[in-house]
Amino acid sequence: MDAKIALDAKTALIVGAGSGLSASLARLFARNGMQVALAARSQEKLAEFAGQTGARTFHCDAALRGDVDALFAALDREKLTPDVVVYNPSYRARGPFVELDPAEVEKTLAITAFGGFLIGQAAVRRMLPKHQGTILFTGASASVKGYAQSAPFAMGKFALRGLAQSMARELQPQGIHVAHVVIDGGIRSQRRPAPLDQPDSLLNPDAIAETYLHLIRQPRNAWSWEIELRPWVEKF
Repeated sequence: MDAKIALDAKTALIVGAGSGLSASLARLFARNGMQVALAARSQEKLAEFAGQTGARTFHCDAALRGDVDALFAALDREKLTPDVVVYNPSYRARGPFVELDPAEVEKTLAITAFGGFLIGQAAVRRMLPKHQGTILFTGASASVKGYAQSAPFAMGKFALRGLAQSMARELQPQGIHVAHVVIDGGIRSQRRPAPLDQPDSLLNPDAIAETYLHLIRQPRNAWSWEIELRPWVEKF
């Protein structure tokens, strides 16, 4: 049985929720006594694990200011204003640099980085009066390494990491814990099982979720602003 969260976190919002890491987070948070709200562009894909956790689901395209404003207004009305926010959305446009579609690059930046700003700003406005709260941004290998033919994703993830670092420096002295998690490797799923000859080559989403919970529980005198997670087989 998981120990209960020692801090005052009671409500968690997971944005960009899906069946992988977000589902693991929702289950773990719910087991630890938190009310969970899930937001995504498609609510239908949230139904299965929302039923498993009792989570409330909301429509939100995190890259659209109007959607974000409507999401937080709905959370306020439903008394689900979050103590914890996890930002998971990302979008990838790949290809040779000279062949990249500018519209796809713009979409990548909007979903991967600008949406993090919109969600983060809306959450912070509600956390500042209480001088407490946790905001966690999900990064990737591309947060620290720009790969060939993947410039848009690197741009978006580098920007998200910079946002997290800037927010942490400004807001942690005001009681808001901001952290960035670099997921340096692939995440295991039903669609992407670990190879039989390399069972540790993909990260277990349930294990990743435990680290997010650890970040939420960290005492203020020993906060992390960034943690990297990778399988031992991953080169770095």
